[in-house]
Amino acid sequence: MTTLTITQPDDLHLHVRDGEALKSVVPDTAKQFARAIIMPNLAEPITSVAMASNYREQILSASQSTSFTPLMTLYLTDKTDTATIKEVNSSHFTHALKLYPAGATTNSDKGVTDLANITPALEAMQKLGVPLLVHGEVTDPSIDIFDREQAFIDTTLIPLIKQFPDLKVVLEHITTRQAVDFVNQASDNIVATITAHHLLMNRNDIFTGGIRPHHYCLPVLKRETHRQALVTAATSGSPKFFLGTDSAPHPQHAKESACGCAGMYTALHAMELYTEAFDNADALNKLEGFASFYGADFYGLEHNTNTITLKKEKWQVPKSLTLGDSTIIPLRANEFCEWKLI
Repeated sequence: MTTLTITQPDDLHLHVRDGEALKSVVPDTAKQFARAIIMPNLAEPITSVAMASNYREQILSASQSTSFTPLMTLYLTDKTDTATIKEVNSSHFTHALKLYPAGATTNSDKGVTDLANITPALEAMQKLGVPLLVHGEVTDPSIDIFDREQAFIDTTLIPLIKQFPDLKVVLEHITTRQAVDFVNQASDNIVATITAHHLLMNRNDIFTGGIRPHHYCLPVLKRETHRQALVTAATSGSPKFFLGTDSAPHPQHAKESACGCAGMYTALHAMELYTEAFDNADALNKLEGFASFYGADFYGLEHNTNTITLKKEKWQVPKSLTLGDSTIIPLRANEFCEWKLI
């Protein structure tokens, strides 16, 4: 197959930051995706529907598209109350709340310190059917960084689901075979997103030719056996797994530093990367469901009516892009992609 046309997809896990950086990156998403679930972990996190509304307007202004729709989320804190959950449920543009264990990733320091603090909020979310989006890693520094996803599932997520069995949960950007197995065995209200970079790369890629700071993300890349399990899940045709890029723009100087930040920028060429991963697995016929249908169904959204077309054509990724008044290095900078969005 040399061309592929699918229903226009949705990116159901995306970071776009704010300010001038936002203006630089949102058009990359809008040229491919009809909708995107927007992460709320700004330096000043999005904790209310009013803040989400203002943030949404900024994104719409930057999108350079009349058809792109940002789907907003709120950032859970120890103080999130049931009134906020009810307001989210009544909003037409706010679709979920995001759980960041405090200290787990970028701008997560204001996240939840103890799930007991948000029990009323979780009860309201379960009752109203508001999804909980989860960054699934423990923050205990004594736990090996490669084991933090599994530890989170065992110590936090399993007890959470036992307490709230009907809560809709998205385990974001899964990276391990254990996460795949957990989601497969869980009830239908438990699903997961998978990134393109975790489908295409393993932890060796962090160190090929020296330390590669632009290959550092959280959750960190894992062993090849885990990558293979993710590919199997993504290409299985199961509606429990769907597309979420976790594209995360960081300035070049912040990545290439003594304490570089976590995140890969894939919004420029997300669908090209996913198509390559599915092509490598001889599963192009499974891409449309994963990218365009399963996530929309979980969130109760209508399927998009437009289409996109990709062509099997090698092209070179730019070595850098503009990010506000700085630069950003996209994944595979100055290297090649095998598919091209027409």
